[in-house]
Amino acid sequence: MGGGRDGNPPGADETLHLRVDALRADETMQLRAPAPPKELTPTGGRAERRRGARSAGRKRSRSRLLGPLAPYARRIAPYARRLKPVYPRPGRTGWRRWMPSWRQWTGGLLASFGLLGAFLVTAYAMTDIPDDINSYATQQDNVYFWSDGTPMARTGWVQRQAMPLEDIPQDVRWAVLAAENESFYSDPGISLKGISRALFRTVGAGDTEGGSTITQQYVKNVYLTQNQTVSRKFTEAMIALKLDNKMSKDDILEGYLNTSWFGRGTYGIQRAAQAYYGKDVDKLDVSEAAMLASLLKGAGLYDPTLGKANHARAVERWSWILDRMVKIGKLSKRERATYTEFPEPLKTNPLYDTGEQSDYLVELAASYAKKAAHLTDKQFDLGGYQIYTTFDRKREKALTDAVAKARQEARDETPEAAEDGHYGAASVAADGRILAVYGGPDHRKQGYNESNATTVPAGTAFLPFVYAAGLEHGVHKTRSGSATPIGPDSVYDGDDGVPVTTPEGPYWDRSGKKVAAHNDGGKSYGKITLREALAKSVNTPFMQLGMDAGLDKVRDTAVAAGLLRSSMGPQVPALSLGTSTPSAIRMANGYATFAAGGDHTEPYSVVRITRNGAPVALNTPRPKRAVGARVAEQVTEALTDSFRTAHPDAAARRPGVSGKAGGTEKDTAAWYVGTADSVSTAIVVYRIDLAKSLEPLPLQGLAGPAHSVPYALWSAATGLG
Repeated sequence: MGGGRDGNPPGADETLHLRVDALRADETMQLRAPAPPKELTPTGGRAERRRGARSAGRKRSRSRLLGPLAPYARRIAPYARRLKPVYPRPGRTGWRRWMPSWRQWTGGLLASFGLLGAFLVTAYAMTDIPDDINSYATQQDNVYFWSDGTPMARTGWVQRQAMPLEDIPQDVRWAVLAAENESFYSDPGISLKGISRALFRTVGAGDTEGGSTITQQYVKNVYLTQNQTVSRKFTEAMIALKLDNKMSKDDILEGYLNTSWFGRGTYGIQRAAQAYYGKDVDKLDVSEAAMLASLLKGAGLYDPTLGKANHARAVERWSWILDRMVKIGKLSKRERATYTEFPEPLKTNPLYDTGEQSDYLVELAASYAKKAAHLTDKQFDLGGYQIYTTFDRKREKALTDAVAKARQEARDETPEAAEDGHYGAASVAADGRILAVYGGPDHRKQGYNESNATTVPAGTAFLPFVYAAGLEHGVHKTRSGSATPIGPDSVYDGDDGVPVTTPEGPYWDRSGKKVAAHNDGGKSYGKITLREALAKSVNTPFMQLGMDAGLDKVRDTAVAAGLLRSSMGPQVPALSLGTSTPSAIRMANGYATFAAGGDHTEPYSVVRITRNGAPVALNTPRPKRAVGARVAEQVTEALTDSFRTAHPDAAARRPGVSGKAGGTEKDTAAWYVGTADSVSTAIVVYRIDLAKSLEPLPLQGLAGPAHSVPYALWSAATGLG
């Protein structure tokens, strides 16, 4: 064995030539010596060593993952080698040398279907039905009813009222199914043909097309957006498949009929029936149902009232839907033959009712409903509530007509004063039910509710509360000791300018002047009983009575009877002459307490609430004792005398009526408050320039001669006029 070429030890890449004697002289054996491993030197940096460690780790990880698959790979390898393209293909000529074999085509196609199937199965498994329903899609309007149960108004961001499927006639359901998805009860929730057509148009034409089943449309309405994209369409299909397995077909159809857009601001078949035909869905015939079903294709194109082209399209589709119903066996040929005339809808939507007096009623009822039913604004705004109010349709009309007439007369007779004129009015039953209010001329122009405003003083209409406080609590002539009882026949000084006294002497105001009481017109009455003083509206006895009973007692009695504590005036002698500013509703409620025998019930405007037919818990106010029954009776007797004195003819025609006029010191308000048939009505006429401030202005004749207008309105509202 020789060394290297030059006698030195062989290098790593050199060949050793060994001559073996057994071989022929000219034969040699060549052995290649492997290169010695490189020694690890510290020349590499720390980063290089880390990369090497990570690379080794990845190799070990791949080995662990792919190791179990090795046996299967070995089995598949022979078949894979057959599918492996060999180009140019042997035994072929021309272009065929470069084409895959039929085995390769088949394998590729099967692999594609396999991958597609795996993708769809994975997508289905990973798709969940959203927990959060699109709130706008399920939002409904709220319906308000008069006290007789007839609809009064509908409000909400959308016009929708959910209807149970059982309340939707079969003919209406099948008109929709014939138009949109006749195979609804047999399909899996999606239409492969429709989806393919939509995808083709999206990719090929740059837009999207429907082809959706009713289940898909319901998913789009309730869970997704209206965006026309491929991704949204795919998600829609996946959710529709799951929903079809989870929900019954009837539930899906019910949801679809209650969430679909029909135009004219309406969602759902119930509101569509009312908007186009002025009737509930259960009153529709097949012909009308077919017209409404045509709107689902696009209300902007098929509402026949929007133009001649729309009308022609609507008639054509209406006829096609009826024919389709015959074809699928849901309408007989004989019945179809009777529908030859297109069912023309109403020209405008009768559900829109804004600006009228009912808007003020809705405002009151909505506020009370949320408070009494403990509903948040968000809950209430989602809609679906049926609010049954206390408002009496006939009383409301009589009151509204009377005020409208008075407004017109004021514009003719005192145009300058009428420009800033306001008329607050309310009728409240003895049990607290608000039966009618007048809130203003137009809610769209004046949201300010005149019946609920606390801006003008009650004036002498406040005297019954002072009288009740004295009768209930007695009077104090000294600071110590018990109260002395008084009655209707107790005598007080009725002269004008009588100084107001306390147990210590005259009452002095902050400016250092004695406070004196004055009667209207400076008239003096001499010694007069309290009952007579109330009947004749003599001020001076009641200003002193308030001091004797205690101004705190006067305030508490008025609040117990129904006036708001926040509206009470300062505790000074003038409190007894009506410096408080109650609203017409509260003033009527206070007088109703006397009519109820001394029991006070907070005024309320809603008696019952349901949501889609299910009752909603409502806290209805209960009566509380405000003053004794005998005191209430004595106040009512004095008010009856007051009515008889001022209006003897009306009193003769209708016994048992009580009432009293009220005026203010600066002539900024004129009242009339009274009770007839256990219903108390308060009318107030005043002037305020809302553009400047809420400071009351002098009436300047707005209330008519001798303040006759408030009584005229009151008598019209109570049926005495």
